[in-house]
Amino acid sequence: MTHGMISAPQPEAVETALDILAAGGNAVDAAIGCALVQTAVDPQMCGIAGFGNIHLYLPDRGVHTTFDFHGRSPLATRADMWEHLIEHEAQDGWGFILKGRVNEFGYGAVTTPRTLAAFAEVLERYGTKSIAELLPPAIEHCEAGVVVRPHMSEFWNLPPTAGRDPNIAMVNKHPATRKIYCHDDGRVLGVGELLRNPDMGQTLRRIAAHGVEDFYRGEIAERIVADMEANGGLISHEDLATCGPEENEPLWGTYRGHRIATNHPPGGGVQLIEMLNILENFDLAAMGHNSPEYIRVVAEAMKIATADKDNKVGDPKFYDVPMEELCSKEYAAEMADRIKRGEKTDVVRVNSGGQESKHTTQVCLVDEHGNCVTMTHTLGQPSGVVTDGLGFMYNGAMTVFDPRPGRSGSLAPGKARFSALSPTIVFNGDDPYLVLGAPGATYITMGNLQVMLNVLDFGMSAQEAVIAPRFAALSNILELSNRILRSAERDLRDQGYPILRHPVSYTFAWVHAIRIKDGKWDGGADPATDGMAMEV
Repeated sequence: MTHGMISAPQPEAVETALDILAAGGNAVDAAIGCALVQTAVDPQMCGIAGFGNIHLYLPDRGVHTTFDFHGRSPLATRADMWEHLIEHEAQDGWGFILKGRVNEFGYGAVTTPRTLAAFAEVLERYGTKSIAELLPPAIEHCEAGVVVRPHMSEFWNLPPTAGRDPNIAMVNKHPATRKIYCHDDGRVLGVGELLRNPDMGQTLRRIAAHGVEDFYRGEIAERIVADMEANGGLISHEDLATCGPEENEPLWGTYRGHRIATNHPPGGGVQLIEMLNILENFDLAAMGHNSPEYIRVVAEAMKIATADKDNKVGDPKFYDVPMEELCSKEYAAEMADRIKRGEKTDVVRVNSGGQESKHTTQVCLVDEHGNCVTMTHTLGQPSGVVTDGLGFMYNGAMTVFDPRPGRSGSLAPGKARFSALSPTIVFNGDDPYLVLGAPGATYITMGNLQVMLNVLDFGMSAQEAVIAPRFAALSNILELSNRILRSAERDLRDQGYPILRHPVSYTFAWVHAIRIKDGKWDGGADPATDGMAMEV
């Protein structure tokens, strides 16, 4: 048996990871096994045709590394192909609304499906089990079925926001998708009903038998490309052949004596480092947790990092990201001085609308040997496309590219778009202290930031840190969850901040975390998604 702790949004996936550890698997085996089950039981939050980032700290092997597997735009992409379709930019920076919604749903929304390739490579290098050995629990959930949870149903039935199509189109617009998620009369499955996906189970069985290569170069690849070609998609055999993860050393920062290890662009770690550097110039604990002044200061740091992300951060293979400036303590001190003077940062959006729905998932895991894994993986904006007979949904990551040429996030062949994915490990000296990550689109870094501050500045446990009320500032509007005090809201309004209070108490990312203190673990799981933290 390998002793360890796992925190993730789906109880079925957590239990699978515990079973793998109990059977002697290592941390990497358990994390990938957990993630494979997530693709079966939460199939709009993630999938084998998705993307993400995994952060590994394996001291028994002398390994500390990250694998980036963001989806890349098809090689047939043109920089100006959508410029004439712009309606407006989402208020929270989650992409652009285009005429015909061509970047959201359908075959034009799909980028290269790199998740499965990443899982296979990480397992081959650092696991003790093959992907074939880890697939049976996911296959069982596909074939026997999984009960539709309230979180799944709520996501499917969210009303349209900011001019987007309603989420229900993800599961009822295309015939091959509709037959999985809907009754014969077209009604989407409801809470408590059984979601079965035998086609995906059969696809996973084929991968177990023939290897991951079949997905990228074999029979499955042939079916993927044939479907794309028949329906105007841009993914080609050449695109599938590019689907491997990219290994990078962690991006490092410091905060109040702690060492922070996170991911490089096109992931969101640089935003975390910038915000922490700014906030290090303030005595946050003395302000009081979620006091008006605390919210103002942290929100302004969020806005500064968001404006810098919008204007300065993109795929480093295509855009010269000024990392030295963005991670500089000197630059952060200048930004802190602006906040101290009461200046408000202006976050510019093009004809902005309202908030967007979020669709991503998370795995955090530690074991008795000090190994730590944190992985955020996703479909981005789910495309709603399922190739008939294959069962899995493709990512829709083209959504967040900037359709205006000449910008950091503009379209280009083979380019990855920025995402806020930021699986992070905080070290106390040389020892890991906090392992965390979150789903939540552009809110991911903001959720991760607040949980880190809750632990590092306010001494909270992982669960206390995760469930504490959160806020966000991704635009000039300050967004509050429903447990932020009304008295704080009144004070902030008096200071001239436009406020949007959300009706829910758990929002702005769904953070999962494990704290390691005095050789003991405590886990935090976000209750908004049925999150669960357990140890074996």
